[in-house]
Amino acid sequence: MPITSYLAHPHEGKQQELLEELSAIEACDAVPAQNRDVIALVTATESKEEEAQLKIQLETIKSLKLLAMVSGFNTPKNA
Repeated sequence: MPITSYLAHPHEGKQQELLEELSAIEACDAVPAQNRDVIALVTATESKEEEAQLKIQLETIKSLKLLAMVSGFNTPKNA
């Protein structure tokens, strides 16, 4: 299961819009910073393929200026 964390930087004046768009995606948990115009984003997907599709979806968000990966790892499913 790929789990990745990012810092999501919105275009100026678009933080709330970006937060709403990210929060609407099932595989995403988004938390706005209290003292900066940035959002902490954690994604959890079931496979590498699903993670790749999610990245494509994130790249289409117009209020998103920059998405910087902080950490990523893949945990194998237990049998």
